[in-house]
Amino acid sequence: MNFLVIDDEPLALEDLGEALRTSAPDCKLSMFTLPSKALAHAKEHATDVAFIDIELGSTNGLTLAKELKNINLDMHIIFVTSHAHYAVDAFKLHATGYLLKPATAQDIRRELTFLYGKTDDSTKKIRVQTFGGFDIFVDGKPLSFGRSRAKELLAYLIDRRGLSVTNNEACAILWENADNSASTKSYFRTIVTSLRNTLKEAGVEQILIKRFNSLAIDPSQIDCDLYRFLEGDPYAINSYRHDYMSCYSWTEFSIGALEDI
Repeated sequence: MNFLVIDDEPLALEDLGEALRTSAPDCKLSMFTLPSKALAHAKEHATDVAFIDIELGSTNGLTLAKELKNINLDMHIIFVTSHAHYAVDAFKLHATGYLLKPATAQDIRRELTFLYGKTDDSTKKIRVQTFGGFDIFVDGKPLSFGRSRAKELLAYLIDRRGLSVTNNEACAILWENADNSASTKSYFRTIVTSLRNTLKEAGVEQILIKRFNSLAIDPSQIDCDLYRFLEGDPYAINSYRHDYMSCYSWTEFSIGALEDI
């Protein structure tokens, strides 16, 4: 792993470097006191993780993190600082981690758990991807939908995170400016039946909760990148590319909420 380390205090930089060598002895360290040199290095060399002091003299570490992310979206950012009050701003940048000085090797190992493999919940055979589009996988295989509207309905229920949606609300989402006519209601029932059949054939019909005039999903049955993101999971945070369910226009409100986190 290639680590980039930036701290404008030479002694603090060396202390952090020593802790990193102890916690990850196979890592390659590139250490800088000047943000400009760190940026130049990042443009020319692959970097897996950047450890950044937030207070860098005339430069703010949060600003530096944005510039590094512009160079490489896949770069993990871990802030190292003496000031806990920066945590909110740090995680607004979707930082992978946040360490308070002095950072010990144990602290660093805890923050680097994302490097050792994704911690899936093996009890959940249903995985939902919402970043970069929308897809659902059952036992690792993508689910095939007979009707695109059935897939979109499920996407909307995933977005609602367990909250019930009335039939009229769902119709308004699926068909903008839809009337409340008998034909619309009949078509919606067809969509719901198609969705239920698709889930039943895959053996996962239990995720759909159907009550009189409303639908919901059971979030506890699903391993979803959105849910992991909201729980602060480092993998989900770093995989977010401002592309939540980009195939559906009704996600505008949800995207705004994600951007504010």
